Amino acid sequence: MFEKILYQSWWKVLTILLLSFTCVYGFWVKIPLLPILEESIRNLFFHVPMWFSMMFLMLMSLIFSLKYLVSFDSKSDVYASNFAVVGFLMGCLGILTGMVWAKVTWGAWWVFAEVKLNAAAAALLVYSAYFILRSSFVDAELKAKFSAVYSIFAFVMFMVFINVIPRLATSSLHPGNGGNPGFNSYDLDNHLRLVFYPAILGWIGIGFWLSSQLIRINLIKRKIDDID
Repeated sequence: MFEKILYQSWWKVLTILLLSFTCVYGFWVKIPLLPILEESIRNLFFHVPMWFSMMFLMLMSLIFSLKYLVSFDSKSDVYASNFAVVGFLMGCLGILTGMVWAKVTWGAWWVFAEVKLNAAAAALLVYSAYFILRSSFVDAELKAKFSAVYSIFAFVMFMVFINVIPRLATSSLHPGNGGNPGFNSYDLDNHLRLVFYPAILGWIGIGFWLSSQLIRINLIKRKIDDID
């Protein structure tokens, strides 16, 4: 069932349409003239959806890791590891777009006292360890087992770092943390929402698409190795 979805075209076409709409209309749509943010608020269509995409892909990695621990089907390990790879990529893009936004609004690429930034970096480091762990095993079965177990720990820590710790902070520059109002408290109006929600779906779609391509490549490699 899941493999059939990977080969279907409708969601890929939808992804292209959503991202095209985001990139074109996102730079053309009328924005509320908020102090400090000004034109940089358009980064809302990229920075935030990239993190949504990362969360979705890491959740998919967790699901297939659990599936592997139940069935020990090596195919589930392929799914889990490749969803994690693209999820990590989305997280890196989220960090980079966040740094650009920080430079414009806070005057610095990185504010070391900012809890949200440090927690996001720590979340990526947790998943960096996942890839290091995978590369340390030669035996494919051991690699899959240890990776699946660590994936559970990594996802829990990931959610703690990006959703729990920042909310506990009493001082933060980031919107929605440390007593600062979130974007939903601003006058974003329906023009921005019209782009923001499609952007979330579009970035999730492109993350899923990239993952599907890596999965297909690795499944083909596995078949070739079995033949040899």
